[in-house]
Amino acid sequence: MPASEQPRTRLEELLQRRHWTVDDLRRRFAQAQAFSLLNGRHPAARTRELYLLAGVASGLMARASHDLGASREAMTQARATYACADNAGHDGLRTWARGLQALIAYWAGNPAESVSYSQRGTPAASRTPSTAAVWLASLEARSLAALGHWSEVHSAVDRANKSRDHATGDELDDLGGLCTFTRARQLYYAADALAWSAAEADQAEARAVAAVDAYAVVPEAARAFGDHAGTRCALAITRISRGDVEGAAHAVATVLDMPPAQRTYGIVTSVGHVQRALAIVAGGSAGSELTDRLRDFTTRRMAIPS
Repeated sequence: MPASEQPRTRLEELLQRRHWTVDDLRRRFAQAQAFSLLNGRHPAARTRELYLLAGVASGLMARASHDLGASREAMTQARATYACADNAGHDGLRTWARGLQALIAYWAGNPAESVSYSQRGTPAASRTPSTAAVWLASLEARSLAALGHWSEVHSAVDRANKSRDHATGDELDDLGGLCTFTRARQLYYAADALAWSAAEADQAEARAVAAVDAYAVVPEAARAFGDHAGTRCALAITRISRGDVEGAAHAVATVLDMPPAQRTYGIVTSVGHVQRALAIVAGGSAGSELTDRLRDFTTRRMAIPS
C-alpha cells in the first residue's frame, strides 16, 4: 500500500486532527486511568487518593474545555471534580471545584451565577489550608465587581488577603500549576476586579503593576500565560479610564503579539473588555491604531476541537 494510502494512525496526526496538544492527551489519559482504577476494590486511603487524582484530572479537563470556549463541557467536567472531592472528603478539592465553576460562569457572562458558586464553596474554603481558598474569594470579588456590588467587593478582597495569611498549602498546592494560586495571580484578580470601576482605577493600576512585576521574576515556562495576559489587559483598562491610551497600548503589546494557538477564550474575552473600554473614550490616532489591533486579535483565536 502506498504511504499516502496507509491509515493515519500516528499519534502526531491524531493530535493534529483533534487540535489536541500532548498535554491534552495526558489529561485525558490521567482522567480515564483514575476512573478505571476506581472500578476496583481498594483500601479506604487508596480510594481517597484515586478520587483526588480523578478530581484533579477532571478539573484540568474543565480548564482545557474552558480555554476553548466550551463552557457547557467545562461545567460538566467541573461537576465531576466536585463529585470526586465529595467522595474523597477533600475540602481543598471541593474549594477548587467551586472555583472552577465560578470561573467558568464568570467568563460565560454569568457573574451572579459565579458569585453563587463562590459562596457555595465558602464553607469548605474555611476548613482548608489550600490556596484554593484565596482563589475562591478572589473569584467572588471579581464577579461582585461585574455586578457593581462594591462594598462586597472590598470585603471579598479582604477575605482573600486573610486566606493568604492562613494558607499553608495542601496536596493540590504540591501539584503546582493550575492547582495552586500564587501571589501574582491574586494580584491580577484584584486588579481585574477593581478595573470594573473608574473610581478604583488607581488601586487597580497599582495591583496590576505589582502583578506584572511578580510575573516578571517567574520563568516563562512556569508562567500562567493566560493570567499574565489578563493582568496586562486589566492594566490597559485602568490606563484607558485615565485617558492614557498610549500607556494602554504599551500594556497590551505583548498580549496582542500572542499567536492564535495561545488565544484562549479567557484571553480573547479580556481583550474584548479592553476593546469596549477604549470604545467609550476619544483616543485619537493612537486609539484608532489600538482599536484595529484589538479587533484583529479577537478575530483569530484558538480553535475548538471537532
